[in-house]
Amino acid sequence: MIADEQATLQVRSSSTVHHGIIWDVRRDEVDLGDGQTVTREVVDHTGAVGVVVLDARDRVLLLRQYRHPVRSYLWEPPAGLLDVAGEDPQVAAARELAEEADLVADEWHVLVDFYNSPGGSTEAFRCYLARGVREVPAGERHQREHEERNMARAWVDLSEARDLVLAGKLHNPTTVCGVLAAAAAREAGWATLRPVDAPWPERSPGPSSPR
Repeated sequence: MIADEQATLQVRSSSTVHHGIIWDVRRDEVDLGDGQTVTREVVDHTGAVGVVVLDARDRVLLLRQYRHPVRSYLWEPPAGLLDVAGEDPQVAAARELAEEADLVADEWHVLVDFYNSPGGSTEAFRCYLARGVREVPAGERHQREHEERNMARAWVDLSEARDLVLAGKLHNPTTVCGVLAAAAAREAGWATLRPVDAPWPERSPGPSSPR
């Protein structure tokens, strides 16, 4: 069996080259261990979580959100940054589900973990599967703003969502990874699901300084 493993290469120097609103960019000089060194710029990311929500009819919830870097409206599961120091990732995922979709869920599992862009970012992402969902009472709902204020939502049959991903119609990485993982987990009789508190040693370190 193969598995990813952490490296122990020496970072000879590291400096922050840009201190951003949400993320910093740092420049590292890395010793590759064979007499060569390379300089790499890295987005120092807080990490994030997402939620693939399935209803009783095996429909997945997708939200339509504007993503400025790619100048596109993307259909994606509820998701958010791990930008609260010390917050449990499942608690963060449940908060995002309530804030973005006005939903709470009774049943949670870890669906899939991945690095969102390991060639240039430290972002580790954990995607949960949430079932047994119900609406947040109207008087307790979060007031959404900015890109989230007018998000459309759609309940899409999981098989249809899988086919849309494979046809190149859906591009958000949480959608791609989450939908394909959910379809594969269902095919395996959900035996691949992990407990909600499954270890996550790859988790990003989280916020490093006040913004």
